[in-house]
Amino acid sequence: MSSLRVIGMVAVVFLLAIAGCGRQETIKIKGSDTMVNLGQAWAEAYMEKHPEASISVTGGGSGVGIAALISGDADITQSSREMKPEEIEEAKMRGRDPKEFIVARDGLSVIVNPKNPVGRLTIGQLSDIYTGKLTNWKQLGGKDAPIVALSRDRSSGTHVFFLEHVVRKGNAKGPEEYGKKCLMQISSQSIADEVSRNENAIGYVGMGYVKHGSHKTILVAKDEKSPYIEPTTENVLKGTYPIARPLYLYTPKEPSGTVKGYIDFVLSGEGQKIVADQEFVPVRRVS
Repeated sequence: MSSLRVIGMVAVVFLLAIAGCGRQETIKIKGSDTMVNLGQAWAEAYMEKHPEASISVTGGGSGVGIAALISGDADITQSSREMKPEEIEEAKMRGRDPKEFIVARDGLSVIVNPKNPVGRLTIGQLSDIYTGKLTNWKQLGGKDAPIVALSRDRSSGTHVFFLEHVVRKGNAKGPEEYGKKCLMQISSQSIADEVSRNENAIGYVGMGYVKHGSHKTILVAKDEKSPYIEPTTENVLKGTYPIARPLYLYTPKEPSGTVKGYIDFVLSGEGQKIVADQEFVPVRRVS
């Protein structure tokens, strides 16, 4: 073998080695609007520790994220609801084998404007508001003013959770539906913003979107004979808040490599501290 050929082969190997060292592993995370800020905080912290990783986090709703998981357009889906059996079946038909991870908990918070005198409601009253049976705040001891009910849109896992657990009062297959005058919003932030400026509005958001001074959190009771409970970390952990829920990550198969490293980080003490910093509830207590 000539010396020139050997030198050429060494140069190729050296260039490939350099390219390999500079290569980044990209992870696409899509889904829950409730979790998008939390996911971005996790991703930033993970990339700071692992500069070889490149992680993009986008929202759009749990339904959007699950659809991306099924189609192969997401490495991880963030979801504020469980995948439905029919979604899992469709994923398997496409060669996926979804894996579920509970990574945080949330007390779904019902919020009104701070100027609204109403401070507590039952699940039944909330159902009547969102189906359109109750239309004026004076029917609930408030001012003589129309109720402006705000909801997430249908692509949202939060929309589905609230429908099944509040509008349908825990009967997921019940007949109740959101009323025609209920205003569907594209994001949790848009609900939070509208409630902060509209004295007649009521909405529901994840705990991380509640801003003291801009919102008043409604105490919620299962029924008129039950205690009215505030959505706090302690009450969610104790299981006393009636509309608490898990928050999920899904992968299209058993995670490995950077995806596994990321999920391990999310569930670590450092990852769970980020959950608390974002005003959600860790799956285990952190110092």
